[in-house]
Amino acid sequence: MTRFVFFLILLGFRLSAQELNCQIEINYTQIQGSANKQIFDQMQKSIYEFMNTTRWTNDTYLPNERIECSMLIIINKMLSNDEYQASIQVSARRPVYKSGYYTPILNVEDENFQFKFQQFSQLEFNINTFQNNLTAVLAYYAYVVLASDADSFAQLGGTSHWQKAQQIVNNAQASNEKGWQSNESGQKNRYWLCENALQPVFKGLRECMFSYCYNGMDAMHQNIEDARLAITTALEQLQAVYAARPASYAMLVFFNAKRDEIVNLYKGANPEEKAKMLELLMRIDPTGATKYLKIQG
Repeated sequence: MTRFVFFLILLGFRLSAQELNCQIEINYTQIQGSANKQIFDQMQKSIYEFMNTTRWTNDTYLPNERIECSMLIIINKMLSNDEYQASIQVSARRPVYKSGYYTPILNVEDENFQFKFQQFSQLEFNINTFQNNLTAVLAYYAYVVLASDADSFAQLGGTSHWQKAQQIVNNAQASNEKGWQSNESGQKNRYWLCENALQPVFKGLRECMFSYCYNGMDAMHQNIEDARLAITTALEQLQAVYAARPASYAMLVFFNAKRDEIVNLYKGANPEEKAKMLELLMRIDPTGATKYLKIQG
């Protein structure tokens, strides 16, 4: 079976079930007192059901084709009986053709997550309006996961999902919640992740994700050296993105997902290929410099 036929079948499968297989973990160890356990258990159950039963698109998947993703919500403080200050880490991965391996496609940590939750309340979401910060943030990251997955299977395939995420950002502009505004300190927030993805200057980043996964990882079963060369070519596309927008949030999120995998891929390369890749990575992702030195080992 060719990869093209494989992906046609994969897309055909995605016609009869919900899109996400999202694992949820609530960490509330920073909150004192055992009386809180029941509310946090209910919170985890409600968020799990919200993420995994909501129909996010008109295209749905067979159970074994749902996107593998996870959310870790760390409760830092209880502001009142039903209001919480937290952070949320969202990750996603997708299968590599003819292997049991999954390649990471998203790893983002959001520290501006303040929300209200009442036990036994039903979580509801409407794409056309901002109802509350909890469901808005959860829905936003659902679309970011969908967008990242689609970008890895087709060139710029996630555009419609990125646009849905941007619609949620726009709806949230009138709220006083953190993480949605363009003028907040720094550019590591929900507004800028979406803005970056949809700007022409970042087209090379999304094209890199597709080439890296489709021409590189999915071809590993045929020839490792050729597949790694395709990944090198894909990563070289990021030089123009970095030159135009150095230290952008979108590039940081990409490398947070891919850094460890890249190191493992190039440990087995020849000395010339290692040196070439190390020079490139040190320039376009200086944050990962210490980790990239392991390529030489």
